[in-house]
Amino acid sequence: MARIICAIILGIVVAVCFIISYFQFSQKGPLFNNAYIYSPKNEREDMAKKPYYKQSGTAFLMIGIMFLINMIEVIVQTGWLFYLAIAVAVIASIYAVVSTVIIEKNKK
Repeated sequence: MARIICAIILGIVVAVCFIISYFQFSQKGPLFNNAYIYSPKNEREDMAKKPYYKQSGTAFLMIGIMFLINMIEVIVQTGWLFYLAIAVAVIASIYAVVSTVIIEKNKK
């Protein structure tokens, strides 16, 4: 019973991540990006938001994939899918750093 509840909770998290990712790629709704959130209000108005929307959409997509893999692992209990989820998390972390550097380089 606990596996089913855990899988349902993970499924809800996956759905939320994929929905947020869709809206970020569509450039609709609030921008969930630290560069935007922590910038002063006058700087936000002049900021080119498209690369930040793309970065946030990709990040939420990878987070959703990571939780989807974890949900599948909870259901089928293979043991090795956990390592695949860790690999996706590492790739997402590398992507976040590299894309931030590229965005900052293109701003100048």
